[in-house]
Amino acid sequence: MRSRNISYDNSKTILSIGGAVVGGLFILILATALKPFAIVNAGTRGVVMKFGKVQDVILDEGIHPIMPIVTTIKSLSVRVQKNDIPAAAASKDLQDVKINVALNWSIDPTRVNEVFQQIGDEQQIVLRIINPAVAEVVKAATAKKNAEEIITKRTELKQEIDNQIKERLAPYGLLVQDISLVDVTFSPEFAKAIEAKQIAEQEAKRAEFIAQKATQEAQAEINRAKGPS
Repeated sequence: MRSRNISYDNSKTILSIGGAVVGGLFILILATALKPFAIVNAGTRGVVMKFGKVQDVILDEGIHPIMPIVTTIKSLSVRVQKNDIPAAAASKDLQDVKINVALNWSIDPTRVNEVFQQIGDEQQIVLRIINPAVAEVVKAATAKKNAEEIITKRTELKQEIDNQIKERLAPYGLLVQDISLVDVTFSPEFAKAIEAKQIAEQEAKRAEFIAQKATQEAQAEINRAKGPS
């Protein structure tokens, strides 16, 4: 009789332990599924939304407790990002020009929630805001200079485009670190005309040098013919 009681007690204990384990696993799975915390990775900020509505608070890097189901977090990068943006425009003298702009930009960490609410994620920022802004700024800047000035005053053009893009993107919570005019090209016909002009200028300088040298040699001959004075 006692052996039967011990066996019964052991079975009861095993069942209790098994139930506790199953219960613990269930709680763990439930907690994992509901995610009562959010992790904001390095170089990002967390946009807090309650039932889909963006909140004023912005989460810094680290782990943060949240209310499952009610609260969701969208992470956006605040690191410097680079985009190569091709832009087509025309010079003041109506020459077609293509400029490839390398733009280094980032989201203002203090305005991440505003940026996400008004524009969206990084891809939407590039498509909806940055690309159109760069295209418009490049067109306006190149239209002020003729084709030759675009070539000879490239640094000045770059600075103007840089300043204008910063001014255009600032209201959207976007910061511009720097731009580079990676490539500036004209139509093949104009490129040939520029090359021909450069060749002509070089030939003219060469001819001038030869003429000056001949004059100097002739004067030297005259001086030698006169002999010592």
